[in-house]
Amino acid sequence: MLRFTPVRAAALLTFAATSVASAQAAPSKVNQQGGAMSAEASKAKTRKMSSAEMIRSATGAGPRSISDHATVMVADSAGKMTQLRAGTNGWTCIPDEPSTPGIDPMCIDKNGMEWVKALMAKAPKPANAAPGLIYMLEGGSDISATNPFAKTTDHYISSPPHFMIMWPYDAKSTGFATTPKKTGSWIMWAGTPYAHLMVNQTP
Repeated sequence: MLRFTPVRAAALLTFAATSVASAQAAPSKVNQQGGAMSAEASKAKTRKMSSAEMIRSATGAGPRSISDHATVMVADSAGKMTQLRAGTNGWTCIPDEPSTPGIDPMCIDKNGMEWVKALMAKAPKPANAAPGLIYMLEGGSDISATNPFAKTTDHYISSPPHFMIMWPYDAKSTGFATTPKKTGSWIMWAGTPYAHLMVNQTP
């Protein structure tokens, strides 16, 4: 998620990490695998994008069959959402969140948006009655693998291209891992109502 930072959650979202609430900048932007973000990359991330660039960023998050027809939304620094482009298929795509180290745009379906809105509101549990789907095919960077409401970190979690199934998967009954991994699938925020499955692959 993300993914859903306090901005983004931000981001809707942000729309999460994750984001989409927007994450506060950490003293050292380092992921759990030890990859530091360069000063040049950090500066580039904070450059203001044009509307056309934001649309390109947002639509890069999902399969073109989905993102080409999705609504594109962007959040300002206060979390207020603005529509950059109308869509026709019920999906919403959000551009990269500049305050996080990685490139992390996302495309979200209707049930996924219900999940994100609940996260943004810090509701006791998600509101979606069926699994939601979020694509992050450019990868992502998250504040925490265990706490859905974390706001700061010294070690961002870097994720490869992936998609997420927004449903409270249980680690014991499914056998999925609960710690970040670069391949295969794992459960983020395991043991909380906002647990969801991270699937590290491009469909």
